[in-house]
Amino acid sequence: MLIARRADTRARADFATWKMLAKLNGASALPQEAQAFLESYKALLKQMSEAEATEATIKLMYKAYYGDMGGAGAPPELPADPKRPAKDNVTAFKRPPAQRKPPPQQHQPTSGSATKPRLPVALIFACLVLVYVAIRYFWP
Repeated sequence: MLIARRADTRARADFATWKMLAKLNGASALPQEAQAFLESYKALLKQMSEAEATEATIKLMYKAYYGDMGGAGAPPELPADPKRPAKDNVTAFKRPPAQRKPPPQQHQPTSGSATKPRLPVALIFACLVLVYVAIRYFWP
């Protein structure tokens, strides 16, 4: 039963990962086994609902994983977890809309002390040069 639970958990995790990669157009990077399971999932989608197709594909994967993990005979039926319905919470990647820059505003002085006057960079640099020269030549 331990192998069965492990195989079922791995099948569910792998299927969710593969489905997400397929939605992000990365299915071609998956191994052949994963691509085969996704193709069978797509075929099942044409015949039944998404939830039923998902469960059927997971059961196919579970049977394959059970045999690979050393399970003997037919895999046991695991009870469905009613607290945890199979649902798809993966969305396709979409770029966020481009942020528009606000139009440049004209600097209009307003009355009051809320706005500070801006000194140009060249004026600040010139003052620093004057201070340096004054210290260098006039300081003993």
